[in-house]
Amino acid sequence: MPRPCGRNLMALYIDADACPVKAEAEVVTTRYKTQMFLVSNGGLRPSQNPLVEMIYVPDGPDIADMWIADRAGPGDVVVTGDIPLAAKCVEAGAEVLRHSGERFTQANVREQLAMRDLMADLRAADPFRQGGGKAFSKADRARFLQALDAALRRTAQPN
Repeated sequence: MPRPCGRNLMALYIDADACPVKAEAEVVTTRYKTQMFLVSNGGLRPSQNPLVEMIYVPDGPDIADMWIADRAGPGDVVVTGDIPLAAKCVEAGAEVLRHSGERFTQANVREQLAMRDLMADLRAADPFRQGGGKAFSKADRARFLQALDAALRRTAQPN
């Protein structure tokens, strides 16, 4: 599928529904003058920033993920906590970051998919199992800012 607006420049795609670092990403991408696409099924306040485009997709399982996966490729950066989406984007050649700044790479994304599936099986086997992720911290936010800056620098450099 072609890039939005017929663009050939790098872009930042954010799986925005549960993303805690949208504002930070906007600051960094503005500094780099990079187009940012916030993809969600609604409920987000539009940005006045001309570099930020709100993409509202219909409700449905993985519709936002499919929109991003169909467009992200080499030279783009994707921010998501969704491991299957991360795997598709890494495979397509995009740089992919978690909200905490951790990079998904060819070397680690398959292992993370397997761990995700294992944990889903464990939760299904024990409905009383409590747990979940740790709270998003200021340190996570700082790591994300550094990682996004580094990713945008890498993708801006000619190969």
